[in-house]
Amino acid sequence: MKTAVSIPDDLFKTAEKTAKRLGIPRSQLFARALEEFIKFHSKESITERLNRIYRKENNISKENSDDLSVEILRKSLKNDSW
Repeated sequence: MKTAVSIPDDLFKTAEKTAKRLGIPRSQLFARALEEFIKFHSKESITERLNRIYRKENNISKENSDDLSVEILRKSLKNDSW
């Protein structure tokens, strides 16, 4: 599909040089860049959604989580002889 976009002159010049260096058409460079941008933001979005789910599920603050970790460590070392 053909489309028209406006980009700053400096970015266009850099894209032109990059496409030549890679030996690919400029339109292919733009398509690859857009694909990578979309993938990056999709992963970011998925991670953020998972983080929200786990925060809700666990409902444990950072401080409580640290306290809980220390308590578990103490219990696991209770019968350890040093």
